[in-house]
Amino acid sequence: MTTPIGSLWLSERDWIRNSEVTSVGVNTEWGMLMASISEDNGEETPLQVRLNGVATFIGIVGLAVGVSVLFVLLARYFTGHTKNVYGTRQFKAGVTGVGTAVNGVIKIFTIAVTIVVVAVPEGLPLAVTLTLAYSMRRMMADKALVRRLSACETMGSATTICSDKTGTLTLNKMTAVEACVGEIRTDFTSSSSLLPARVVSLLTEGIAYNTNGSVFKPEGGGETEVSGSPTEKAILVWGLKLGMNFKAIRSESAIAHVVPFNSEKKRGVAIKLPDSEFRVHWKGAAEIVLASCTQYMDVNDQVSAMDEDKKAIEDMASCCLRCVALAYKTCKMEDIPNNDEQAKWTLPEDELILLAIVGLKDPCRSGVKDSVELCKRAGVKVRMVTGDNILTARAIALECGILTSDAEATEPYLIEGRVFRSLPDMQREEIAERILVMGRSSPNDKLLLVQALKRHGHVVGVTGDGTNDAPALHEADIGLAMGIQGTEVAKESSDIIILDDNFASVVKIIRWGRSVYANIQKFIQFQLTVNVAALVINVVAAISSGDVPLNTVQLLWVNLIMDTLGALALATEPPTDHLMHRPPVGRREPLVTNVVWRNLLVQAFYQISVLLILNFSGRKLLGLEKDPIDHANKVKNTLIFNAFVLCQIFNEFKSRKPDELNVIFIEFLGKFTSTVKLDWHNWLISIVIAFISWPLAVVGKLIQTDPSP
Repeated sequence: MTTPIGSLWLSERDWIRNSEVTSVGVNTEWGMLMASISEDNGEETPLQVRLNGVATFIGIVGLAVGVSVLFVLLARYFTGHTKNVYGTRQFKAGVTGVGTAVNGVIKIFTIAVTIVVVAVPEGLPLAVTLTLAYSMRRMMADKALVRRLSACETMGSATTICSDKTGTLTLNKMTAVEACVGEIRTDFTSSSSLLPARVVSLLTEGIAYNTNGSVFKPEGGGETEVSGSPTEKAILVWGLKLGMNFKAIRSESAIAHVVPFNSEKKRGVAIKLPDSEFRVHWKGAAEIVLASCTQYMDVNDQVSAMDEDKKAIEDMASCCLRCVALAYKTCKMEDIPNNDEQAKWTLPEDELILLAIVGLKDPCRSGVKDSVELCKRAGVKVRMVTGDNILTARAIALECGILTSDAEATEPYLIEGRVFRSLPDMQREEIAERILVMGRSSPNDKLLLVQALKRHGHVVGVTGDGTNDAPALHEADIGLAMGIQGTEVAKESSDIIILDDNFASVVKIIRWGRSVYANIQKFIQFQLTVNVAALVINVVAAISSGDVPLNTVQLLWVNLIMDTLGALALATEPPTDHLMHRPPVGRREPLVTNVVWRNLLVQAFYQISVLLILNFSGRKLLGLEKDPIDHANKVKNTLIFNAFVLCQIFNEFKSRKPDELNVIFIEFLGKFTSTVKLDWHNWLISIVIAFISWPLAVVGKLIQTDPSP
């Protein structure tokens, strides 16, 4: 593949080498390309959009409740309705001192602030960071190098993947398996005995000169080494089988001018022959080169007029072969510009003489059909975007399972890039939704497809390996560059690098992305249960009695320990197969779905009910009526705190086994949290209260609900 830099043409390898050590102006094609991929519109990822919605909602509710509680408690306090444990009013107008009143107000303010703090899920950012970081590290084992952390989650929301064909769906190991030379069509490409001598001479000359690959034969013997792109190597190997002596042929003539492979899908070279004539060799996509040919070399080494029959190309393409045509034209000395102007010479492209059409086989990767089918079951549409002939693309798509029938292998499901780019914007957006295969596409066609799909509401993943793929990789929600065949520019424009260039690895990334969403959703369900229960318990207790069973230190400890350990436990769950049996989560769908609300409310309602009963009737239920009031209240509140913590442990245990630090805290750090040691009866009560949450969760899940928000 080659790409333009201003008015120059370089091979992609040379371009990358030069781009690392030079700078170019913004008006060149390179400069404009880099400007297009450097633009940052500040668009948030699907995860950030959903988290912002959750955080905003919780923040508003928490602040509103906190302010309301503050005003209610202040009103109760200054009107004399707030009493201590002995039933004495805490504030008496004209009697209570200023210092005592200030202390009372501070206590009330602390309760209100605690309610606001409890309402906000502080562990959510930690859970998100842990999940993304854990997934990123584990994805390395699945041949995916994550360059942008948020791409882990975004991939889980992908609704469509625009994939290259060569090297991603196929092995990118080209082999010449069939050739059409004159009237001879044979798959015995290892022998030149069936071909006319003149044709073989012209073919080997064109193959040797019109290439950016090379052939090296060790002087001491050994296997011949062929280098170049997979296509170049396949044609060079075929040339060797025809008897080509690469070094000898290259020494016979001088190269006058070269036109590297360009967007018109062909490459040309002009060589100066010993008899002062020039011969121009062209090589490229069969239908494009064939359109410039008016004659061909027949079996008698004679030049014959050529008809418009393209059956050879169609037959080869239907067999999943990439068709490459070789043609030439001889020019007289008077038609050639002088030495000073040869650098600007436009090689003649008309009235060419066809030498051969070669069919190159690039087999599909093993398991790619299963991977495509898995994507379909997961609600992710796979689209193939390739520069190959539309018939070759169709055959490969049928083999990979992207197209499932001949009826589906027609427009608009199957389309050429030139047709797509010629459509008006509105029509292009409508037809983009239905496209499954785009053949003969340019990098700009891929970019237009990505833009149309995004405007249609899709979360788009794009694979690419060439420098010209950079704008599409940058424009996509998730850019997936190839680690083996990919250029440095493509990798720099991507979010994730596929280290083995395999489409199966893309499917694994989708699983990890969905795991990120699932783990965050589990953590939100767990944490909101804690927050809702603590919030309601304290609000009800504060408004009704002016005091709270869960004090500031206890709630902050719960937030600190349960949030961090909960985040660590739930954020590192590995992906499971069932994640690929459900549709992707939309860009705007909230994290708190109806299923989450159902599970959350069942658990929270149970905890609130039991713990409020203990708060208001605990002394009687626990047989503490004869104990000193102060001690009885401490035992009651300790039991409430202990049961509350154990409820969260049992609630989380359904996902991962929690740490045992909570139990140690109750028994040995009571002075810090205003708790006391519990006897075995109260421990048993706490455990039973917490254990009931398990069968209750099963009952709750029997409640039918729409899984969508």
